[in-house]
Amino acid sequence: MKYLFIVQGEGRGHLTQAIALAQMLRRNGHEVAEVLVGKNPNRTLPPFFEEQIGCRLRTFDSPMLDYGKSGKKGKIAKTILVNTTPKKWVRWQKSISTIARRIEKCAPDAVINFYEVLTGIASLTHRLKVPVISIAHQFLIEHPDYPHHSKSAQGQFALRLNNMLCSIGTTKTLALSFYPLKDYYRERMAVVPPLLRKEVFELAPENKGYILGYVLNPAYSDELCAWHKKHPEPELHIFWDKKGAPECVKIDSGLRFHRLHDRRFLSLMEGCAGYATTAGFESVCEAMYLGKPVLMIPAHIEQEINAADAAAVGAGVISKEFDLSKLVEFIPRYAADTEAFRRWVGLAEELFIRHLTTFV
Repeated sequence: MKYLFIVQGEGRGHLTQAIALAQMLRRNGHEVAEVLVGKNPNRTLPPFFEEQIGCRLRTFDSPMLDYGKSGKKGKIAKTILVNTTPKKWVRWQKSISTIARRIEKCAPDAVINFYEVLTGIASLTHRLKVPVISIAHQFLIEHPDYPHHSKSAQGQFALRLNNMLCSIGTTKTLALSFYPLKDYYRERMAVVPPLLRKEVFELAPENKGYILGYVLNPAYSDELCAWHKKHPEPELHIFWDKKGAPECVKIDSGLRFHRLHDRRFLSLMEGCAGYATTAGFESVCEAMYLGKPVLMIPAHIEQEINAADAAAVGAGVISKEFDLSKLVEFIPRYAADTEAFRRWVGLAEELFIRHLTTFV
């Protein structure tokens, strides 16, 4: 079968999910003909994605979260205001037309939507005549047995609204989960394991004593530098998405900031003592698979739910800031059931191939 991917390009998670699924489909004799990525002019599409996705790649302008003046926490009201101006709507309409045109030109058997909101709007406005399968961890909040929800009514409403917009016209929803839950047939939802790339399975985790970090927003770098100044040990390797930054910024012998580079990130994940992150679903799953304790500092509502979910299964602790002392204290208490998580992840290929080749 032939597939077209549409990927929300904010951060690293949806991009690596797309790579993992493309690898999986090709191993099973299917084709990923084209990938469309929604981009933000303030961020650069990581080179690793272009190198590894393995097919024609096109980008389009897409709405993204606004992080306010601080550049740290997503602002719901401002995000809505910024993305719904008449000028922005003209831009989104062009992107929606691009999505519909590429689907018609490519003529895939199915479209796989990695949480890109304009895919849903294109389904509504252009009446797409192709099955659309939507994939994201965020859809799990619609499941009746899912225990974690935002304490913020505004945040909960915004997340459910985004879920609804992303899934307009969706034939089937695949909700990524840290653990098994029964399928929710009323919403045409199947609960599936995380999508991890084959490179993760090839790693041999060990503890070399350093801490690995990933910050979507470079504004967090000040917090990390301040902590490191007070605690020169342990060594820190931090990945960031700072536009125009060199491959590596060496603050001193114990602190380095790296541009997003997937192989280097996984290599450092393999040997770290613990991992600090803004709680993106994908990298937390990679850490869980490798048995790495995690400190989670959510930057927006989706990440708050990711963090609550991961903390509930013993994978990490939650903080409001990058206070790595909490991670250092948690490392010896880490007690997540890594083997149970690995068994769940091991079912991914069988479940995804089944769901992606049957559209009901």
